[in-house]
Amino acid sequence: MGKVAAALLASLIIFGGAACAEKSLPEAPPKKVKAVKLGDISDLAERSLPGRARAAQQSNLSFRVSGPLIELPIKVGDEVKKGDLLARIDPTDYESRVASVRGQLKSAIAARDLADAEFKRAADIKQKNPDLISDSEYDQRLGRRDTARAQVVALESALKLAEDDLSYIYLLAPYDGVVAATYVENFENVLAKRPIARLLNTDAIEVVIDVPERQIGYLPYLVSANVTFDAVPGVELDATVKEVGSEASTVTRTYPVTLIMDQPEDAEIRPGMAASVRLVGRLPEQAREIGLSVPATALFNKGDDGTYVYVVDEASMTLVQKPVEVSMLSDRGVLVKSGLSAGEWLVIAGVHSVSEGQQVRILDASAGG
Repeated sequence: MGKVAAALLASLIIFGGAACAEKSLPEAPPKKVKAVKLGDISDLAERSLPGRARAAQQSNLSFRVSGPLIELPIKVGDEVKKGDLLARIDPTDYESRVASVRGQLKSAIAARDLADAEFKRAADIKQKNPDLISDSEYDQRLGRRDTARAQVVALESALKLAEDDLSYIYLLAPYDGVVAATYVENFENVLAKRPIARLLNTDAIEVVIDVPERQIGYLPYLVSANVTFDAVPGVELDATVKEVGSEASTVTRTYPVTLIMDQPEDAEIRPGMAASVRLVGRLPEQAREIGLSVPATALFNKGDDGTYVYVVDEASMTLVQKPVEVSMLSDRGVLVKSGLSAGEWLVIAGVHSVSEGQQVRILDASAGG
């Protein structure tokens, strides 16, 4: 009886240990897959992209000449009009240079006129009685005339440069705006091209957003762009695309897109404010008839069975194989004529490392992940 009880106890221990081992095995976590929601050019339409406001016109202003400041009538926050004085350099050295070159030019003009008259006399003599003047004398007078004329031309250019430099001692506002920063103090000796002040024109506002590379091809189909600002609730502005960057960031794989809009009448958008941009696009009907555009990396072949893709069943978050009919190549990937529907989540990367029925978690590729 003791042997039977011991055997039974050993069996229970083995069975219980196996059961515990089975329970202790961790479940495999869902595999992360890159996927996009189809039918969305609306990749753009359904997503708000963050951005930041900046002035449509903004400049770091500097002098074109060097010298000590004697006027700096501006301070941060001042509103200025086009042509207003922002700063002035001591004109003493530049006025002296203008006066000096003018004096040299006056002497050079007198020397030129004398050389012209002497050559004219030599030319008249040579024409009427060539024996009265030698060829060498004639050539010398011609050379003196040409040299005197060249000296006048050179000094006229020097005077123009000196007068320009004198005019550059004034730093004037190139447009209406607000002084955002000053970088020097009055009576400081400043250098040419060194920033003196920063001027912003906030009549129009720009917002820069980063658009994922897969969405950038949809911008030609953009029908509206609406911008809201955290600091100004209730205000939504219509914007237009001003500029699209030609090169994607090597880190984020996004393109910088600049939007521009007018200042609203009932609020003030200031540079630096955080913005949210909603882009709305519509594919043309012709494109809808051709098929849905998907990345080529979403497709895989099963021998003679044709071309397939993986879509995510949102109810169970598992992968489902679907056969598709490929129409043609497009500039954004491959056009699929049948087998896919708008609204489905399509796996676009790593299709050879997953299997049907596998539990997954979606990494939204349209977000740049």
